[in-house]
Amino acid sequence: MRLSNENALIASLMGSKVVEQLPRFAAVEASLQKYVTPPVRLLPLLQNEDEIWEPESSEETDLWRNDRRIQEENQFFPFSFRASADENWWLLPWEPMINIEASNSITRRTVAKAGKNQIGSIKERWSTEDYNITITGALYGDRMMGKSAQTYPRYEMEKLRDYLLTPEAIEVMCEPLQILNINRIVIESVSFPFTKGEDVQAYEIRAISDFPYDLIYKRKQ
Repeated sequence: MRLSNENALIASLMGSKVVEQLPRFAAVEASLQKYVTPPVRLLPLLQNEDEIWEPESSEETDLWRNDRRIQEENQFFPFSFRASADENWWLLPWEPMINIEASNSITRRTVAKAGKNQIGSIKERWSTEDYNITITGALYGDRMMGKSAQTYPRYEMEKLRDYLLTPEAIEVMCEPLQILNINRIVIESVSFPFTKGEDVQAYEIRAISDFPYDLIYKRKQ
């Protein structure tokens, strides 16, 4: 198998196992390393499965460092969480995608034998259901290669875990939600699907809106 553009594309999509089958790739990499200082692998491949990659210099470390977290002022719609016991807001380090769904619950009555004078149903009562909110995004570690403590976004995963286990409504701050007067949500589920890459973890949060209301009836004097 020769290293063509098509083979390189397939290898990038299917992982390192395909690249290892290219006989000329190792020779090309070894030749280029003679003229590049410090030597850096063309692709993050490990010769042995038990091998742990370690940088040989600070320059090589910077080459495999992930992008920095995006500050709030540089995000278009920043999304922040806060539980009742928290004093500070926790900002998602990378701006997520937000999907909001709304619907009405309608009580309808059909008039029998109404004929042409009454087409359709009579809407007696309706109310607005909870907003269904889906928050989708990804978390990134500090480095693209290295030990799991350096590459996997463990801190952010632990924060999402804590919010998932919080048995109460969570305050949120995000412009599209505030336009709909949504300031609190209740998390129903969080999923962490398989994500290719040791330094990235995708997530999906499913939540519903929570509006405070008073159920205590006060008799008029």
